[in-house]
Amino acid sequence: MIGLRRGLVRGARISALGVHVPERVLTNDEISQFLDTSDEWILTRTGIRERRIARVDEAASDLGEIAARRALEEGGLDAAGLDLVIVATISPDHIMPATASIVADKIGATKAGAFDVQAGCTGFVYALAIATAFVSANIYSNVLVVGAEVLSKMVDWEDRSTCILFGDGAGAVLVQPTDNGSIFSFDLGNDGSGAPSLLVPAGGSRMPATFDTVRDHEHAMHMTGSEVFKFATRTVVDSCQKVLADAEIGVDDVDLFVPHQANIRIIETASRRLGMSEGQVFANLDRFGNTSCASIPICLHEARESGRLKKGDTLLMAGFGAGLTWGSCLTKWEL
Repeated sequence: MIGLRRGLVRGARISALGVHVPERVLTNDEISQFLDTSDEWILTRTGIRERRIARVDEAASDLGEIAARRALEEGGLDAAGLDLVIVATISPDHIMPATASIVADKIGATKAGAFDVQAGCTGFVYALAIATAFVSANIYSNVLVVGAEVLSKMVDWEDRSTCILFGDGAGAVLVQPTDNGSIFSFDLGNDGSGAPSLLVPAGGSRMPATFDTVRDHEHAMHMTGSEVFKFATRTVVDSCQKVLADAEIGVDDVDLFVPHQANIRIIETASRRLGMSEGQVFANLDRFGNTSCASIPICLHEARESGRLKKGDTLLMAGFGAGLTWGSCLTKWEL
């Protein structure tokens, strides 16, 4: 039974990080061999040069397991000590059970609760907010948040508007208590009227699988790019400004801004409207593409390894995606 120890509100922090991406690299030039496109066309419109592609026998839980094990190893925690496993994904192993249940079993988290978060590409920020709430309320002490995606299996490889964008990968963070309350604030939002702009039409109860839905590629992602662009550039700016105001700090106080890696034009437009300098913004979608819920933790790993993200830095993260959802988080980096 979960018991809330009243009056014991504490801080939460990201205490460990783990990442895994597939070995297979798919370049723009390779895509141009079977699709009417080119490296220049893709690069100038998206900022993407290449992306990682999972093996035929790999699912989201397989990538998530490796990222989770690496985070636990860095945190010095045995999986049996986990209280909760949350997996953020839009490419789950199955509609049911939750991919988190599978990941928890793979890593040996025998005492942990487990569930998935489906909030589009904003899923990692949503899951991090949930983990923070559990830890801050003194309900749980060890929560694992995993963003895991195998989006190469969720796209129509004949659709030039979507298949060039997405890649596969996973990232995981361990959220634990801290005395200094290092996670400052969150802002989460949703505009369901925009749901048709980014969706997988078939496979759920609205449009169950049939011969026709498979033939017509209705189990792949469909996107209205112009609508997503307008939504993302507006909501990311508004959301980031809210968390900065809540923490009573300005844009100049942010050491690193890590947005969801969807499109370089979205990142550049949002960063410019926020007043961010180029040195404050981290992007790696040129090498990984859009890995949805895995994009932010993969960025955090690369930023830390390259020295762009250091202990004590003020970190701003922002996501946006299907729903249409958005979310931002401001925290002090302690790794």
